Amino acid sequence: MKNTVLVTGVAGFIGSNLASMLIDHGFNVIGIDDLSAGTRENVPDGVEFHKLSILDASIFPLFSGVDTVFHLAAKNCLPDCAAHPLETVQINNVGTMAVLEAARLAQVRKFIYADTSAEYEGIATFPTIEANVAPQSLYAASKHGGASLCNSYMALYDMDVTIVRYFNVYGPAQDWRRVVPPVMSAFIMKMLDGNPPFIYGTGEKRRDFIFVDDINDFHLVAMTDPRSRGEVFNVGSGTNYSIVEIFNFIEELLQSGIKPIYKPGLPGEAEITLADISKARSLGWTPKIDIREGLVKSIAYIKQRVLHS
Repeated sequence: MKNTVLVTGVAGFIGSNLASMLIDHGFNVIGIDDLSAGTRENVPDGVEFHKLSILDASIFPLFSGVDTVFHLAAKNCLPDCAAHPLETVQINNVGTMAVLEAARLAQVRKFIYADTSAEYEGIATFPTIEANVAPQSLYAASKHGGASLCNSYMALYDMDVTIVRYFNVYGPAQDWRRVVPPVMSAFIMKMLDGNPPFIYGTGEKRRDFIFVDDINDFHLVAMTDPRSRGEVFNVGSGTNYSIVEIFNFIEELLQSGIKPIYKPGLPGEAEITLADISKARSLGWTPKIDIREGLVKSIAYIKQRVLHS
């Protein structure tokens, strides 16, 4: 198969948007997802979809003839990971090993691992560069373990791996069903329904939010630019906003008149995330979607695809 890309976690938020972009660019796309978090309706038309766990040995034949693998499948809700530590390690570490090994045996040209800015939980230098990590939560530790496995496959088998460290990604198809939904979709859905959203803590925690289309623009760069080989890249906007500011942006757009409800802060969350994106910019990539444009697109999606479904 020529120009075939395999995406694990294809029914999730980033995976489904990535698959759609790849199809638009003319790639054949094979998708794997066990639908434990993603939904079948997220999977774009044109994807060769397989409902499988990455822990299932039957995934191995699917890698034959694949040029590039994007490994996005993971257990990634912080409270859920903390509540189910063994399952988290099984999926995020053993599962990553299975995907790496399937890619190695199939002689896949390129492997791209979806990492997380949670790796920086214990770092207090902003903006944060890629060089130093200090994972503290179980989720972050498990993702760090997956990245370490990627590094081992690079060293032992000369596999061409790129690690993409996502900051706070938002946009259409963001998973609002999680135990604690991502802030953008949680706010928008509640406010469109006429209900007050929850702000955990003071609302002063600051996040580097990046629109999913900008993430996928970088995915294309990572696939094709030989300078990405063996490297780790922060992919954020290089700007951060407080949770209160995000609420105010959404309220400006919706004019709902609704006030938020403040609840106790959630344990294990970083106070600040802010990416140093100079390394990603050095490959010619730059984020294009500002926060207001991204929120307009997110609101339109939720109105059309979520509330009316």
